[in-house]
Amino acid sequence: MIEVIVVMAIFVLLIFGVSAILNSIFVNSSQELMSMNNIDQARMVSSVFVNEIRNAIMGNNGAYPLNYVGDSQIIFYSNFGNSNPAVVNRIRYFISNNNLYKGVVVPTGSPLTYNLSSESVRLVQSDLRNENISLFYYYNGKYDGTEDAQLLQPVNINQVRFVKINLVVLNQTQKNSDATFNVSAGATIRSVKDNLEN
Repeated sequence: MIEVIVVMAIFVLLIFGVSAILNSIFVNSSQELMSMNNIDQARMVSSVFVNEIRNAIMGNNGAYPLNYVGDSQIIFYSNFGNSNPAVVNRIRYFISNNNLYKGVVVPTGSPLTYNLSSESVRLVQSDLRNENISLFYYYNGKYDGTEDAQLLQPVNINQVRFVKINLVVLNQTQKNSDATFNVSAGATIRSVKDNLEN
């Protein structure tokens, strides 16, 4: 009888050990997959943003390529990705409640005008941690990759030649972790580039 009890106790301990290991493997891999998806999404968002800002041009209403340049919001005009390059969208990126949203206004009418009430807004990145860190950085024509040429707020839109986006995303490889990962990318606005010292 004692041998049966000992065997059962060992068996129960083995079952608990194996289930704990399996649980750890599946929970941690699921958490890591979510973290990688979050970072991949941030990379895709920054890539799209870079292409849009690089191709910023005058709006169909004659507006300057940049409309508003803030630390957590930017508004500009770009025809990147449009099937008709003559149509220039008004694009707005902004943070609200740790989420990054993108608003697009497609011009309509003849002549083409921007009806701001028709703005289509969608979530493009969640779980941002940019609380005390600017989302957007602006540089003049002397930008050489260092932060020396960074323009300080309030920024004169006529001086901006290079725009950088900095997404601070949650990198939770383990539950209850506050780890973050920075995804940063930038581009020169081709339509306003004057020299960039080269």
